[in-house]
Amino acid sequence: MVVTHDRLQQLKITVARLLEAAPDQLAAVLVVDNASRDGTGDWLAGRDDARLHVLRLGDNRGGAGGFAAGIEHALSRLSAGWIALMDDDARPEPGALAAFHAVARDRDTAYAGAVRYPSGDICEMNRPGLNPFARPRVLWATLTGGGRNGYQLDAAAYDDVALRDIDMGSFVGLFLPKTAIRAVGLPDPALFLYGDDVIYSLRLRKADVRILFDPALRFEHDCATYVPGQGAARIRPLWKAYYLFRNRLIMYRHAAGPLFWLFGPVLAAKWRLDARHYGADAPRFRRVWACAVEDGMRGRTGLRLDEVRALAD
Repeated sequence: MVVTHDRLQQLKITVARLLEAAPDQLAAVLVVDNASRDGTGDWLAGRDDARLHVLRLGDNRGGAGGFAAGIEHALSRLSAGWIALMDDDARPEPGALAAFHAVARDRDTAYAGAVRYPSGDICEMNRPGLNPFARPRVLWATLTGGGRNGYQLDAAAYDDVALRDIDMGSFVGLFLPKTAIRAVGLPDPALFLYGDDVIYSLRLRKADVRILFDPALRFEHDCATYVPGQGAARIRPLWKAYYLFRNRLIMYRHAAGPLFWLFGPVLAAKWRLDARHYGADAPRFRRVWACAVEDGMRGRTGLRLDEVRALAD
């Protein structure tokens, strides 16, 4: 399943790659079109392949809303037993789907693929990890200098053949069985974008659904976007920073439980320093940040997209 919005050239590559797979490896390709305005709808309508299905949404619901709508459609209309998730600029490498079918898969377990940039380097934004708040040794490694490397899988895991338990994965290269989806429901569409996949992964783990990282499930992500750890200075347009900050706080609440209240406010204050990257737009950045933090601390997700955009105007 592919969620797309105004990235037709990337979508063409992804759809072609998927349809190269044999029918016994991929029964259907569902493209969720998030109200694209770049000719995506016409291009999809012109495809002639019985395996290609299109769900056209009337408005842009972001990645979270697109995945929620697509998963529901795949289960109810396509009778999917497994759903592989990806963005429009991401696709399985040749042989990845064959690798999924090459071994017996536990239908109560989700599987996360190894995502790399086209250069072959590990895609940081899709690097899976463990929840440090649920694993004392991982928390200790994180706090004593490891940082993100303390809880995320290292390069050796990508080069290995062993499957590894994880708690946090992305919606690029995630293979979901319908039993797992039924255990926790759909992704939260109100999250719109950023962190919705990690939050969903944490929900899966809370419901005792196992998630295994499988390095044989190789995916390519041809993205140029926000890089984790580099702050909101990389966020354009500015309104997207609202979702980054708000969803980060919601994610940390899921991961940390009561411990969230010890460090959540500190992190929120630290993020405000990113205003220095915005020059004359710093007042607008602080307005976006303030609303995001208030909503994130309260767990509120009711702000509409037009209202979020207005914050940055």
